[in-house]
Amino acid sequence: MRALVAESAIAVAVDDGEVAGFLLAMEPGLDYASENYRWFAERSDSFLYVDRIVLDERLRGQGVGRRLYEAVFDRARLAGFGEVDCEVNVDPPNPGSLAFHARMGFEEVGRQSTKGGEFVVSLLAAPVD
Repeated sequence: MRALVAESAIAVAVDDGEVAGFLLAMEPGLDYASENYRWFAERSDSFLYVDRIVLDERLRGQGVGRRLYEAVFDRARLAGFGEVDCEVNVDPPNPGSLAFHARMGFEEVGRQSTKGGEFVVSLLAAPVD
């Protein structure tokens, strides 16, 4: 995890002085073994890939996730990247995350089976305006 954090753009949410959530995003050109990151990297060199977002359960539905993603879009815009990419599980399903990403302007650009067929993910991209 330490190596992952060292290579990431990081956005952090703080609540009452404590870390309440974070988002890790990866730029193109990294030697990162994630199947999903590699899928995007094989198709483009102008993206910021959201590897993970973690929020304290108490803060869900309060706009914190949106603000973390807005920070990522700002970073992508400053770096001159054309899109922000991520993936969401469709098997097992994660309808809440799919709905959130749709509201953020993400659209499905592919699907793939990962972790030896244990998961199927929707590969999502949103343009950086």
